Amino acid sequence: MTDHPVATSAKAAFRSTLPILVGFGFCGFSYGLYMHSLGFEPVFPILMALTIFAGSLEFIMASMITGAFAPLTAFVVGLVVNARHLFYGIAMLDRYRDTGALKPYLIYGLIDETFSILGMGRVPAGADRRWYYFFVTLFNEAYWVLSTAVGAMFGEDMPFDTRGIEFVMPALFLAIFVSSWQQERQHVGSLGGLGITLGCLLAFGTSHFLLAAMVFIVLLLLLFRKKLSTMTGEKA
Repeated sequence: MTDHPVATSAKAAFRSTLPILVGFGFCGFSYGLYMHSLGFEPVFPILMALTIFAGSLEFIMASMITGAFAPLTAFVVGLVVNARHLFYGIAMLDRYRDTGALKPYLIYGLIDETFSILGMGRVPAGADRRWYYFFVTLFNEAYWVLSTAVGAMFGEDMPFDTRGIEFVMPALFLAIFVSSWQQERQHVGSLGGLGITLGCLLAFGTSHFLLAAMVFIVLLLLLFRKKLSTMTGEKA
């Protein structure tokens, strides 16, 4: 008996997001524990995880809301920290076309990890494109919110040392990159992204390279989109 396309899409999305579950499990737990250490009740980090849904920004906001009231500063910091999402949106214009009522949530939930999965890979066989996108986005948010809740409510009682846990996210992105590399027939897009990022790092330094790299990568995608799609397609 064949599964319904929605069920097939959910199963495929869960398999695709399993590495995110591991990474978010540790990082969300750390965030919840951090908020607890600042004296916040669990409801606050959980609500922040649900509404802000931007890990690095949430860590920054946690320290800002314990200081002086400065809404303009918070707005500017949020814009700068997450400016890369502007380019994610541009890159996903075609993929999110015709997603109907799901589109607002897909836009809201477009984080780094979701972009890495949806922007770099194809929809698994048997899955409905729109529902696959939805479940990838939903599962990633669920992982973050639930791990934050665990950290906020029970983190203080966990009997293990969490030093070095911040390396989980770089390791997670490395795993996603390797998976995408293995699916490509040619590696023009991946090598181009690495080259642009390294060039911007050398030119602008560690403090300013990310935004410049995103600008150049998106320009590359827009200018050579059709050619890259044929050169970097997934293996059969």
